[in-house]
Amino acid sequence: MKIILSRKGFDNQYGKQPSPILPDGTLLSLPIPMRGERTSFSQLYHNSTSYIDIIKSLKPSTHLSENDTCHLDPDIRKDAIDRGESWIPLFGQADSALSHLINNSVSQNDLFLFFGTFREVDIIKGQLKYKKGSPALHVIYGYLQIKELHRDQDSIRDKFSHHPHASALLLKKKLNGIFEANDKLSFDSRQNGSGVLFFNRDLILTKEGLSKSKWNLPIQFRDAKITYHSTSSFKQDYFQSAAKGQEFIISDSKYAEEWAKNLIKKGTKPNRVEGG
Repeated sequence: MKIILSRKGFDNQYGKQPSPILPDGTLLSLPIPMRGERTSFSQLYHNSTSYIDIIKSLKPSTHLSENDTCHLDPDIRKDAIDRGESWIPLFGQADSALSHLINNSVSQNDLFLFFGTFREVDIIKGQLKYKKGSPALHVIYGYLQIKELHRDQDSIRDKFSHHPHASALLLKKKLNGIFEANDKLSFDSRQNGSGVLFFNRDLILTKEGLSKSKWNLPIQFRDAKITYHSTSSFKQDYFQSAAKGQEFIISDSKYAEEWAKNLIKKGTKPNRVEGG
């Protein structure tokens, strides 16, 4: 089983602020802004609060407004928007990013671990605010185990019309696809094949006290093949993650497989943030 670390959501470039780690432990990944999409930030909700209100509460000076649209992908949080009973978790890719996955033989039962830029928040006088002094961190917030990669564009348009990668623009691309999630995890039939995780310290990739791209990967990862990286990525005290690439594919490592399984197990249990 390959493990794919997939970078998604708001950061300094896309959205220009971190996604929030809420006091109840929710890792609320904010999808990147993108013109021409069918879903706006004002249509997405966490509990009874719209994403645009969350964004504005955290950053009153945000350039985003109620009418700005976003690329809701990966689409793994069922309650973010009204769904039909037939909804299934999906993740789309196109162009060189999809080529990278195909060329590295990513296929059925391989596991995406989605990570992004997050920061802890507090509730102050009823408003969400970034926690004073809290750093921006790379945190794993969700997962999807592959059931099937759909590449036939007619099938994508007909079967997954609600998904961003079924848009007319992306259907015209030479390379475009949608990964459908397993119903249940192949290694744990009690767990859904895709989902969002609750905050747990073990889900933090960033090494404590360092900038977010400097990771605290276990030393056993030296023996694994990690695309866009080499043994020189392992420094004396940290792993330097690459700025290039949306997906880092880890293969030939039983240790990485067990590490990923354990993270999902820990992250599926609600865990309030210390001090939240």
